[in-house]
This record gives sequence, structure tokens and C-alpha cells, in this order.
Amino acid sequence: MLSVAAGTSSEATNWSSARRDATGLSPAPDTYSEAIIQVFGARTWGWRGNFAIHTWISMKREGAENYDRYEVIGWRARNGGNALVQSRGSPDNHWFGNVPELLSEIRGTAATNLIERIETVIEAYPHKYNYNVWPGPNSNSFIAHIGRAVPELNLDLPPTAIGKDYITDGAPFGTAVSGRGVQFSILGYGGFVASPVEGIELHLLGLTLGLDVDDAALKLPGFGRVEIF
Repeated sequence: MLSVAAGTSSEATNWSSARRDATGLSPAPDTYSEAIIQVFGARTWGWRGNFAIHTWISMKREGAENYDRYEVIGWRARNGGNALVQSRGSPDNHWFGNVPELLSEIRGTAATNLIERIETVIEAYPHKYNYNVWPGPNSNSFIAHIGRAVPELNLDLPPTAIGKDYITDGAPFGTAVSGRGVQFSILGYGGFVASPVEGIELHLLGLTLGLDVDDAALKLPGFGRVEIF
């Protein structure tokens, strides 16, 4: 099994014509009243999609009529703009033609107990006006920031989430993205992870090579997570 890796980026010839419609991975608010939190990842547009994904988080409170979606979009940081975007109505859409994969999901009371806490973590994210495609901080650094602060998400981002290894504020040490285990990072350029969730990872120039013992899978640059058995 390949995690967020099967195929390449969208076959659309222009980003403006690529699909952005819903995929049905998120239940409709008018038929699902409980709270829900979902983290998605999808191949990026163009040549970068051959080895990298874009990630985002969508949340709906109990009884809410819509989702709140949070993500970092690089072009918005130009000229000092805020790259952190909050939107409504499209929690699970294609990302410029590419089908997203559900990376984490929590429903019901457990989600209700986490939503306000996640919103506080998002509000405190320090890199809203600072974006670097590589090695970070970028969209994947933002989602990794949430994962480290909220281990209940049990978030294990794939190797294709380039930027996940940039620790907030450029710190050299921190927890792994899952919030469990330890990570060492030199501004996202290199380092390692040892975690009961992620397994063992080595990082070099934004790329990840690792072994996930719990899921019996290899982690390979460009391919993502590949099951051994």
C-alpha cells in the first residue's frame, strides 16, 4: 500500500481547470450532526506533486451547519500577507485535481473535547507570515505543529509531507509530529525521529527514509509509506 503516493499530480493542463469539487470523504453536516475532526493530504499541483503533498485540517462542531477548514497557502504570504487561511464549505475537496487521503479522523465527544484546543493551537501558530516551500515552514509544517501540540490526533504524516520536519520556531529538539517520541531537526534540512507512532526516521534535505515497525512499512521519499507485507 502506498500512502498519498499512488500516481502523480493531476493530469489537468492548467491549475485553473483542475478539479476542486468535494470527494465525499467528509459527512454532510445536514446528515451528520456529531462533531468531527479530519486531517487530509493530497498531492500538490504540477511537478512538485511527484514527491510532495499539501495537508489541511477540517473541523465541525456538534450541530454545526458547516465545517471550518484551516490550511497554509504559500502565495498568500507574499508581500507580508497572512498565509494561514480559514474557510468554510469545502472540507474534503480535490486539491487541484488530486484526490485527498484521510490522515487522521476523530468523531463524537472526543472531537468536541479537542476542537477548541486545536483552535487555540492554530491561533498561536507563529509562522502565519513566514512561508518557505522547502524545507519549511510551509503547509505541512503547520499541520505538524498541530500534531505535536495535540497528540490525541495520533497524526503520522507520510514522507511526502515535506516540511513536516521543520519544528516550530526552528527549534532543534521537539516531540515527533504524532506528539509522541522525540525529534531532532536542523531547521528541517536534516535530523531524525524515534517514536512509537512514526517508528524510526532519518531526514535529509527535507526527504524522509524510515521504518514504521508498528505498521510494518517502509517510508520512502516520493513514494510515501509502503507496506512490507
